[in-house]
Amino acid sequence: MAIIVRQLGLCDYQQTWDTMRNFVDAATTDSDEEIWLLQHPPVYTLGRSGKREHLLRETAIPLIHSDRGGQITYHAPGQLVAYLMLNISRRRLGLRHLVRALETAIINFLAVHNIIANGDNTAPGVYVDGAKIAALGLRLRRGWSYHGISLNVNMDLAPFGDINPCGYQGLAVTQIIDLLPSSPPSSQSPRLPSLDALQSELTQHLLAALNATEQPAAAI
Repeated sequence: MAIIVRQLGLCDYQQTWDTMRNFVDAATTDSDEEIWLLQHPPVYTLGRSGKREHLLRETAIPLIHSDRGGQITYHAPGQLVAYLMLNISRRRLGLRHLVRALETAIINFLAVHNIIANGDNTAPGVYVDGAKIAALGLRLRRGWSYHGISLNVNMDLAPFGDINPCGYQGLAVTQIIDLLPSSPPSSQSPRLPSLDALQSELTQHLLAALNATEQPAAAI
């Protein structure tokens, strides 16, 4: 089954969330599925059952209570976000299998860049030597999924220090740029492809994990 893929650039979190919900509310059994690739301005998001106590101190970064699963996480430029509006009923895809498919896509993507990563059956997401490199939070509604994954690429990780990432006290976080050999903290590093190129790579791994192809779409 084909999926429309859209690269949306830098997007406000609240507006994107509203648009995702509206998409799912309006979707029918015959609606096209979509993957949105984007980045967010700095924002903390708290999952539907998340506890505010995992925000360790108040900062200038806004906190938004979302309807995804999971606890608290941080988004900012330099992090690759993929939201997936999938007809899981039509795909006969359960939540556990969807989570594993998304984790597998990220693990395979990182392997191409010689980064060995793994999932964790007790804590959704992707890890490198115990440090979290990708967070995952989903919502299922009306037979569809929305929200998705965030992969740390080349961002300021300091704000993660003001939260218990994903609700785990002391959980370390990492990112691609810091795992490349002798990589300087610079987005101009020739060893790290552009975010656009990485988005395209990740898209192919997501499609493969979902046994899907990309469907061309008109711009929105």
